[in-house]
Amino acid sequence: MTLERDVAPLPPLSILDLAIVAKRQSVGDALQSTVRVAQRAEQRGYRRVWYAEHHNMSSIGSSATSVLIAHVAAHTSTIRLGSGGVMLPNHSPLTIAEQFGTLAELHPGRIDLGLGRAPGSDQPTMRALRRTGRESDHFPQDVQELQGYLNGDTLVPGVNAIPGRDTHVPLYILGSSLFGAQLAAALGLPYAFASHFSPEALEQAVALYRREFTPSEQLDHPYVIAAVNVIAADDDDEAQAQFVAVRRSRASRMLARGKDLTDDEVDALLASPQGQLFSQMMRYTAVGTPATVADYLASFTEFAQADELMVVHASPGIDARLKSLDLLADVAGLVPA
Repeated sequence: MTLERDVAPLPPLSILDLAIVAKRQSVGDALQSTVRVAQRAEQRGYRRVWYAEHHNMSSIGSSATSVLIAHVAAHTSTIRLGSGGVMLPNHSPLTIAEQFGTLAELHPGRIDLGLGRAPGSDQPTMRALRRTGRESDHFPQDVQELQGYLNGDTLVPGVNAIPGRDTHVPLYILGSSLFGAQLAAALGLPYAFASHFSPEALEQAVALYRREFTPSEQLDHPYVIAAVNVIAADDDDEAQAQFVAVRRSRASRMLARGKDLTDDEVDALLASPQGQLFSQMMRYTAVGTPATVADYLASFTEFAQADELMVVHASPGIDARLKSLDLLADVAGLVPA
């Protein structure tokens, strides 16, 4: 699909921060970079920043998602922070209600709870998490149990989340398939689609969600968040060079299992059938000058029927990511709350 149209006003913009740990960078330094991103996002008018639960991945530092949110929240003051998402089958609903209830009590009106059902890891790591692979079968029931704890209407007689009860932390269903769209529609919850790395079912899932949505106490109309990669730079050549570097880095991590390959070796890997499939994961990526990026995002918003965009600023290195964040904020006319 080609995304082309006249530039139009963009919807609210938010950020998914993958807490990237670069080669030869300490985890501590990477986590401090997440603070810098959130502080800059707050200053520039982004709506929220989310962090994702991934395990056993040397390049991602957000495995203890609620702990990271607590740290970032303590170093910001107004921006919403949340999970994009917590993989609920890895946890008991009561534990997550207590964790996010604690966050909500400490930072009222600023905490989101996005929920997914994938393990966020490979099979050996799933076993290390004490998962059998069947836990996701209970995901709809676990979401409802969690919601009951947070809303003060527990579904487990005699058991309450303290902290958590009556905090009404808003829930979001995350997904990249029709399952999540159906569940979000049935429960009347916002739906966030992971189109930044799993683009295939975007149109179909959003259409299903909007068609089958049932109003709820939390939400009276459908609300779609679509994720998209962004690399904004002062000129197209610089943006394209960053995009090449990002594709090589991700391919090295995911296809070469972190082996130290030369650029030519990674490029050959990307040219293979497996590499072509990998490249499709970044199908929805805006690369270029601020005007080019804004035009792409306006088209993507219409295509995805999105009410909000969750942007992954993918540029390599914290300085380039902050630059991309600033350039997009400028062209989108974002205004701090």
